[in-house]
Amino acid sequence: MDNCIFCKIVNGDIPAEKIYEDGDIIAFNDINPAAPVHFLLIPKLHIASLYETDESDQCLLGKMLLLAPQLAKKLGCPDGFRTIINTGHLGGQEVFHLHIHILGSSERLPVMNHHD
Repeated sequence: MDNCIFCKIVNGDIPAEKIYEDGDIIAFNDINPAAPVHFLLIPKLHIASLYETDESDQCLLGKMLLLAPQLAKKLGCPDGFRTIINTGHLGGQEVFHLHIHILGSSERLPVMNHHD
């Protein structure tokens, strides 16, 4: 996608503070962190959102979720972290390239608000 900011990061057109990269995935620190540790995991393949995935993406999605705790531990979150995948406009997705937020801290993260 020509105007996708995450595709531009994948292609090296926009710099990012990368913390991991392999043939399928890039992880980089969030430019507006919401916690002391806040990074994103994205597939190099442009997938607009979790809604766009199918069975052919199962291995990639599993690889991303297995990588999350490994990187979180390395970055200083040995006792827990939060994962967030915003999906679609109503789900709060702002960049339409699948990404997983991983947030952590040396202290307990605030409880997410629940609306009954």
